[in-house]
Amino acid sequence: MSEKGEVDLTGAKQNTGVWLVKVPKYLSQQWAKATGRGDVGKLRICKKGNQGKAEVSFTLNEELTVIEGIEDKTVTAPRDHPFTMQSVGGQTLAVFTETSSDKIALDGVVVQRAECRPAVSENYMKLKRLQIEELSKPVRLSQQLEKAVTSNYKPVANHTYNLEYDRKKKEEGKRARVDKQQVLDMLFSAFEKHQYYNIKDLVDITKQPVIYLKEILRDIGIYNVKGTHKNTWELKPEYRHYQGDEKTDE
Repeated sequence: MSEKGEVDLTGAKQNTGVWLVKVPKYLSQQWAKATGRGDVGKLRICKKGNQGKAEVSFTLNEELTVIEGIEDKTVTAPRDHPFTMQSVGGQTLAVFTETSSDKIALDGVVVQRAECRPAVSENYMKLKRLQIEELSKPVRLSQQLEKAVTSNYKPVANHTYNLEYDRKKKEEGKRARVDKQQVLDMLFSAFEKHQYYNIKDLVDITKQPVIYLKEILRDIGIYNVKGTHKNTWELKPEYRHYQGDEKTDE
């Protein structure tokens, strides 16, 4: 679509009516094979009586009835496809196409909906049976090997990230929670020496579990998410007291 979102409404001016028809998947696939080879079939519209409803049917070209690839078999698709006519139902539906110049054009407004269904026949029943069997095949199959496969991926006893996770988990388990006031004393003592700490350094200083330590830090500290000291903790203004002449960046 163009940047301005322009739409060619010539189709609306011509009051072109189009049909919206639902077709079986195999039929659309056979049509795709016929690209550039002429007609795909014949559409027949008959009207019985002066006020009778129109009977519509589609007949597929015989050369397009051969379907290959289902369970390595060749199947013949049904040729006759009667239409089941449906009303638009008060909806306003339109058909748009995109031109080579990336412009959207209105082809027409939907005036009739229909469903193209295959006539029940022996060919159709065979086609459906093979399609169901194809879909019911398991995605993975087990196969017994006569010898070990040495060219593919070899499993390892344990992956590096699993070992690292287990190591951290054990370290966490060794850190027993101490009284909150003791943790606060250690934190205030540390922040008297430096203004900024990352969580890893504070864990090393307090020897406390990360989750427990962060709960306490949220009460007294501020976590910097941007700036020079990104991903570090510092005390809230009401708790700040630094040694020496160290200055904040505020």
